[in-house]
Amino acid sequence: MPTKTLHIPTVDGQADAFAAFPDGGERHPGVLMYADGFGIRPVLREMARELAGHGYYVLVPNLFYRHGPAPVIELPEHIGEEVRPAVFAQLMPLIEAHTTERVLSDADAYLKFLTTQPEVSAGPVAVTGYCIGGLLATRTAAAHSGQVAALAAFHGPVGVDGPDSLSKLTAEVHFGHAESDLTPKALGELNKALDAAGVGYTSEIYPGTIHGFTMSDTDAFTPAALQLHWDRLLPLLGRTLTKS
Repeated sequence: MPTKTLHIPTVDGQADAFAAFPDGGERHPGVLMYADGFGIRPVLREMARELAGHGYYVLVPNLFYRHGPAPVIELPEHIGEEVRPAVFAQLMPLIEAHTTERVLSDADAYLKFLTTQPEVSAGPVAVTGYCIGGLLATRTAAAHSGQVAALAAFHGPVGVDGPDSLSKLTAEVHFGHAESDLTPKALGELNKALDAAGVGYTSEIYPGTIHGFTMSDTDAFTPAALQLHWDRLLPLLGRTLTKS
């Protein structure tokens, strides 16, 4: 599985990024993958390679490139509950500095870069994300409705911008929520906003999960939920992206 370390020109400098794509020299649909708040690390590289193996060019940018190349902070191999407070004490200033203005400016740069890579085929792209990356994916899809055909977000605060923010979506959507993140009532309100947007979607609480369930290097990891995530994501991309 070919992989590359790349640098994406942005308004504020250059974002380092990781890309994975199939062998063979052919062109493949592009997928922009936003990491969770812990950023690019072995588990994200593994997930990007897994997705690329299904026939996609997967680009994973360092969200916090303004503060240095990934990994921006030192992370243990396993991010257990005992280290989370110390890790988040370092991460929260970076997350708080990543304003909506910066998110949207970066999204412009990421999509422009993704769609001009020689291994990426013409046509629409998909955006997916985890945790805070799910929110960034949602904002990106809303801001680039003519270009993004599929949006998937997992254990992400996708409703934090309010229902009006979802009204701009045109992509087909899948939201996979953790039980610890969303009540059934809140899920109903979120889904009502998606109904109002008139998009095709699935939005569901994954049973028996807590925030971060897709990430195998955390205590939140739930293998069955990670598999469900693939069971939802791959058909979504298959329906919405054209393979050459």
